[in-house]
Amino acid sequence: MATAPADRVYSESHEWHKLEGETLTLGLTQFAVDQLTDVTYAELKPVGTKVAPGGPIGEVESVKTTSDVYSAAGGEIVEVNKAVVEDPSILNSDPYGRGWLVKIRVSDKSGLSKCIDAAAYSKQYS
Repeated sequence: MATAPADRVYSESHEWHKLEGETLTLGLTQFAVDQLTDVTYAELKPVGTKVAPGGPIGEVESVKTTSDVYSAAGGEIVEVNKAVVEDPSILNSDPYGRGWLVKIRVSDKSGLSKCIDAAAYSKQYS
């Protein structure tokens, strides 16, 4: 299992959140991808969508299940990773890199304080 990168925080629902300035990049953790097994479909909300803290940004499907994806922070989606929509298997091979899902211009960071750091996440889920 890939080690959770230390430059981001992790939610209880297994999303990673990397904040750079006012832009938050969000994706699924290796643990989430491993639980889903082979991701076969990703549907993400379009650019311009307003997201509340804890609100959904889309969903992913695998042969096992469909799972909603949430953002701990609130704001507006400013970019969607079209590569993942076109080829969801990227999530299986590179969830912390090329497998990012959306970028959000953050207006409410409060939910990020409920997230845990990489060391705590890795200890709990590896």
